[in-house]
Amino acid sequence: DRKWTISKCEHCKEKSFWLGDKMIYPKILFVEQPNQDLNEEIKEDYLEAANVLNDSPRSAAAILRLALQKLCKQLGEKGRNINDDIGELVKKGLNPTIQKSLDVLRITGNNAVHPGELNLKEDRDRVLKLFRLINFIAEKMITEPKEIDGLYQDLPENSKKDVEKRDGK
Repeated sequence: DRKWTISKCEHCKEKSFWLGDKMIYPKILFVEQPNQDLNEEIKEDYLEAANVLNDSPRSAAAILRLALQKLCKQLGEKGRNINDDIGELVKKGLNPTIQKSLDVLRITGNNAVHPGELNLKEDRDRVLKLFRLINFIAEKMITEPKEIDGLYQDLPENSKKDVEKRDGK
């Protein structure tokens, strides 16, 4: 016999809804926030996947695969075929660790929507790792280069000209 309960948080004053001893709203997200350098559309997909994770790990993996496709586009690829996009990134010198991360996301997401070897209905922990991979890829491919570029831009102009001269630019 489970009963509905409404409570009010003493800290934030927001309401929560419970069915028995399970909080139904707001949902507790078990993943870190999306990397801030991801496009807004990718962040929305990431958070949508986080919201369905406990109810359907398979759905979360499929949404993260969609986020990966959009991330490939953010990284300058076509965004139509993830496998082709990863291949193009490899040709451009993609770090092998990042390539493996992209492939883990791609293959796991594919198995979420196509019959495969992974049973994601029972493997929530594997899907949890996909969230970390999205943020890892964004950190290595977007955030770190942006930070390094910012540091470089802060160098004195004459020093940057010396570097350009050294590099034949």
